[in-house]
Amino acid sequence: NLEDIKAPECFIIEQRLKEEMDIPVFHDDQHGTAVICAAGLLNALYLTGKKIEDCKIVLNGAGAAGIACLELIKSMGAKHSNCIACDTKGVIYQGRSEGMNQWKSAHAVSTKLRSLGEAINGADVFIGVSVKGLVTAEMIESMNKDPVIFAMANPDPEIMPEIAIEAGALIVGTGRSDYPNQINNVLAFPGIFRGALDANATDITEGMKLAAAIAIAESVSDAELSPDFVVPSVFNRTIVERVAPAVAAAAVRDGVIRKS
Repeated sequence: NLEDIKAPECFIIEQRLKEEMDIPVFHDDQHGTAVICAAGLLNALYLTGKKIEDCKIVLNGAGAAGIACLELIKSMGAKHSNCIACDTKGVIYQGRSEGMNQWKSAHAVSTKLRSLGEAINGADVFIGVSVKGLVTAEMIESMNKDPVIFAMANPDPEIMPEIAIEAGALIVGTGRSDYPNQINNVLAFPGIFRGALDANATDITEGMKLAAAIAIAESVSDAELSPDFVVPSVFNRTIVERVAPAVAAAAVRDGVIRKS
């Protein structure tokens, strides 16, 4: 159960499983969360009219899920210099030594910002995979116009949606089912697994994850798309039918299919 293991050990175990097993390895609470976060972000930025390469993105919670979110978002076009990761020690900046590991170091940026409050000022997107109550209304007010907030700490998010919206957030997603835009990894893994099996894949690549995210984002129709509906319902039974062939095709493109 990898979600009960601290991030460095989680990465090490996942990598060893990939090296020693001849079947795809996929940590759902890590990569599944990243896929749904990416899908929601695609639709959210479309609504705001912003391009991902121009957005300042702040992540709080540099554990397994947070690092996976950053990696997938960067593969979508977000610039490394525009993505600021924070943990319990503050901003992960180049040259920091306290509380670091190789996975955090890969996402360290050159900046004089040191706290979450400083980092979120002027940001377009906030992604939280940390603990409740870390984000205040004042922080939201300091962000760019029409910010996107994915506060995914469970059961209580980093900021409650009604507080974030009152402070100026255009789109808010959480991990909860009693609010709009539930960022729920159950939308991801059935289709990803089906696609990997259909393609007889030997690995789950970033390309396959990105294909899943795009398929999930595109499953929200133009008529449905709104600030309260940037990710499909977890009860949408057509998601697997959309995701599986997209993932299988990506496996072929990435050359990770087993030869017959």
